[in-house]
Amino acid sequence: MSVPLLDLRAQNDLVRQEVIEGLQDLLNRSSFILGSHVAEFEKEVSVYAHTNYAVGVSSGTDAQLLALMALGVGPGDEVIIPTFTFFSTAGVVARLGATPIFTDIDPLTFNMDSSSLESCISPKTKAIMPVHLFGQLANMPEIMKIANTLKIPVVEDACQSMGARGWGREAGEWGCMSSFSFYPTKNLGAFGDAGLTTILDDESLYKKVKRLRVHGMEPIYVHHEVGINGRLDEFQAMILRAKLKYLESWHEGRIKNASWYLARLSNLDSDRVALPSFSIPNGRHIYNQFTLRIKQGKRDAFRAYLNEHQIGNAVYYPISLHQQPCFEYLGNKKGQFIHSELAASEVVSIPVYPEMSLQQLEEVAVIIESFFQ
Repeated sequence: MSVPLLDLRAQNDLVRQEVIEGLQDLLNRSSFILGSHVAEFEKEVSVYAHTNYAVGVSSGTDAQLLALMALGVGPGDEVIIPTFTFFSTAGVVARLGATPIFTDIDPLTFNMDSSSLESCISPKTKAIMPVHLFGQLANMPEIMKIANTLKIPVVEDACQSMGARGWGREAGEWGCMSSFSFYPTKNLGAFGDAGLTTILDDESLYKKVKRLRVHGMEPIYVHHEVGINGRLDEFQAMILRAKLKYLESWHEGRIKNASWYLARLSNLDSDRVALPSFSIPNGRHIYNQFTLRIKQGKRDAFRAYLNEHQIGNAVYYPISLHQQPCFEYLGNKKGQFIHSELAASEVVSIPVYPEMSLQQLEEVAVIIESFFQ
């Protein structure tokens, strides 16, 4: 049986009629940019994420970028980020002329190693941007303790973790601002690029982000700062509103499937493969990815075996950010972030999407077990 890494058809079928009717309404109204769907979606996400404000934007990358722009990040500044994550987390820092300062990761969660955070802080530190990778929170109590003591703003990168929870609080409920992505493969995915910046409780930051997404303009043709064209369009907002009502059930489907894997694969040799770890109190891992670690240099062989048996898989991420060619100028060396580099050489994500059947789950498990026999 072929099992894809992700199959969006069932989700899309669930909202198909509502989307068709919504598109017809958009055509009738000819309202395509920053209309009622965007405004209502912003309100709905504010409620969902327990924040006071939300600003719909054109992508998760622009959500990150606009948050840093609102804080005034620029040349000469430093922003602390983990080195094991998607490129945009560092890209938006560099795009503003600032310097990304990398931390290693906790090898169990793949998130920022909070124990190394304090040593990365300097007088140039303008912000800290922890990433909630693969669907679970970074160690936000420790990160916020350090940041609050030194009065450094925290911008959460929650692009993979809308709905994740830890220590009794949601992703987006910790820092002054947070970024979310609605790329189609996310738990809540648009039909193209879309994103959102939430602002916890600072109205002045909210107003600034709203201006910055339309070239720093307010009112029309009066530009207070140089912004970007970063608007969320009505079509994507309409789709996201249609899907949002199902998001909790999709989270629960992923959690159910992940729990099945954890039980079914628990007898695998831990010296050869490691299953995802989750032990955050009062928390929830939403499993945007279910990521294994294949040890002893066997990842390529493992992936080839999965591909041979038509089991979808992917590597997120094969090269840590400090080793990317575009960041050679920072002078980071191989071996400097050992946990991130090891993760980059071992991780493989397998199917966990909520619509998977028991037969599909069993097929994936049988193939994985047979590789390690």
